Amino acid sequence: MRSVVDYSLARRATLAALARGQVPLSDVCDAHPYLLRAAKYHGEPTTEPCPVCRKESLTHVSYTYGDALGPYNGRIKATRELDEMEHEIHEFRVYVVEVCQGCAWNHLTVSFVLGHGQAPRSNGRRRSRTDQLTADG
Repeated sequence: MRSVVDYSLARRATLAALARGQVPLSDVCDAHPYLLRAAKYHGEPTTEPCPVCRKESLTHVSYTYGDALGPYNGRIKATRELDEMEHEIHEFRVYVVEVCQGCAWNHLTVSFVLGHGQAPRSNGRRRSRTDQLTADG
């Protein structure tokens, strides 16, 4: 894991603003229906209670983005899948969102880069010295 960005300070500030009444509940408990569905069917449950309603446990949803992912860019992946992808793919970024399926609280918790870090091989064959001399005239 590298290039880790932890959003816990932003989370704490949002929750403090909510507690002070500076932010309405509807602004922080506004998870999109697709995010709620993703949490329900593809998320990973945690034991951490929701910081807003305290009734439900949070669910983590991990989204993956990167040029190397091609058509799989923006997909949700489980932690075990990320472990496998890390050894197969050059580089990609993971965004982990915490979601409460009860009150619709959602917040980006962390983002990080995974991948083996080796530059991808080119698809073309390397030209030999003879090919270079012939092509140059």
